[in-house]
Amino acid sequence: MTLKMKMIATASVIALAAGVVLPAPAAALDAKQKEEFGAFIKEYLLANPEIMLEVQEALSAKQRAKQQESAQAAIAGNSEAIFNSTHDIALGNPNGDVTIVEFFDYNCGYCKRALSDMDAILAEDKNVRFVLKELPILGPESLAAHKVSAAFRTVAPEKYGDFHRALLGSEERATEETAIAVAAKLGVTEEQLREKMEDGSYDASMREAYSLASDLGITGTPSYVIGNEAVFGAVGAPEIEEKVANMRACGKTVC
Repeated sequence: MTLKMKMIATASVIALAAGVVLPAPAAALDAKQKEEFGAFIKEYLLANPEIMLEVQEALSAKQRAKQQESAQAAIAGNSEAIFNSTHDIALGNPNGDVTIVEFFDYNCGYCKRALSDMDAILAEDKNVRFVLKELPILGPESLAAHKVSAAFRTVAPEKYGDFHRALLGSEERATEETAIAVAAKLGVTEEQLREKMEDGSYDASMREAYSLASDLGITGTPSYVIGNEAVFGAVGAPEIEEKVANMRACGKTVC
């Protein structure tokens, strides 16, 4: 391989690691040179396989940045529905200076573990408003449980926090039956729930949640919205608390 070709190949590998696309030199190479060029790159990558991890990380970072850019645009265009929807109930301080919105599914294992994060935040910070946005995406049983939950919110909104903690904190799979049983323990009868479930009032809240999740790029639960940032996954209380602190310090989740 000529020195010029080695320089081109080396530059190509370095550019690959940095996520940069260089103009293909194919037109300047004959068949033998192309073969040598490919062999050099293969040899280099086999000798330095860690470079592929750098490439993957660069690609992932680029994808995350693009995802967050789209999410920020969606937050700006749907702020009222995200933070102040009439379908949702907020726990904590109704006049809190920072609002955390959580999208969740009652059958999501990560959501169940994240329940303690919510409670820790609310216990430690008396100036947080925590909005619960139901997003049933884990099958028919989740949807059925959420229909009961939507009815419960209408019948006994003041007890919704207790209902939420009991159903999400249960080791049982959430279904229509288990959700109705939780409601009964809190003094709301199946008859009361059925009346609300049959009028289809839950449809609007479900449609809104699905639409917002689609706009925000949410594909799993739990996911959060804090300020102008969408936070994907069960990141834990410390990370959420840091973002809340930054919101107070500079009006953004990252100062």
